[in-house]
Amino acid sequence: MSAVVLESVSKQFGDRKVVNQLSFALAPGESFGLLGPNGAGKSTTIRMITTLTRPSQGQITIAGYDVQRDRDRVRSQLGVVLQQVSVKNDFTVWENLEYHGRLHHIPDRERQERINRWLDYVELSDRRNDRVQTLSGGMKRRLQIARALLHEPSILLLDEPTVGLDPQTRRRIWEIIRDLNRQGMTVLLTTHYMEEVESLCDRIGILDGGQLIALGTLAELRRQHGEGLVVKQKGDRWDYHFFPTEAEAEHFLESQVDKTGLMVRPSNLEDIFVELTGRSLD
Repeated sequence: MSAVVLESVSKQFGDRKVVNQLSFALAPGESFGLLGPNGAGKSTTIRMITTLTRPSQGQITIAGYDVQRDRDRVRSQLGVVLQQVSVKNDFTVWENLEYHGRLHHIPDRERQERINRWLDYVELSDRRNDRVQTLSGGMKRRLQIARALLHEPSILLLDEPTVGLDPQTRRRIWEIIRDLNRQGMTVLLTTHYMEEVESLCDRIGILDGGQLIALGTLAELRRQHGEGLVVKQKGDRWDYHFFPTEAEAEHFLESQVDKTGLMVRPSNLEDIFVELTGRSLD
């Protein structure tokens, strides 16, 4: 059974189709990155997966449960970490987890064991009695991850999990996500950081205009679009030309009489993203 399945999913607001015939599936234990420029339909897709918005057309199943018919079971399978800080600032760290655990009807003794275990996992045990408003941004994000895991979901959905965090804190969040995935957690990640997807994700889907325009591993996408680049500086901008291999890009460069402003390098995810969408992720 696939962990997440979208089949011909569309969402329309009035005359505007925000998501158009979207289909993809995540295998259990897979780490999947969903990319797209602003307005591509990512947020609407996430809202449909998390049962907050009903699809206009198509079907979404989470761990075998339909998002429209089995909303409570879908929610029990999902742990969600949103970009916005959604923990309660005037609660302590422990109170936030206690409140979440009670909402999920976790029995008292088991709830306390889980709170202790996940606080230890995200390295917040020593801050359990501190109010959330005293925590740093990175600590709040780690608390959100602990809360998302408290009811023991099978799928972790992370929407821009490291936005606004300093590089060191971002790396710590990466380590947590990577470790959870190694333990078998299915991860669905949206982010504006290309290196985050390259580091964490097994496969990548690129949305634009509400449609899936690319799907595959980074290696597959590089093979499809070109593993080598010849980059030429033109004033204050750069022109990119893809070649199937770096060797072919090098051969092209060597054949040029005037090599001024020319450079060869391997392609990366951002190059492919800009080539497909015509714009950067920001």
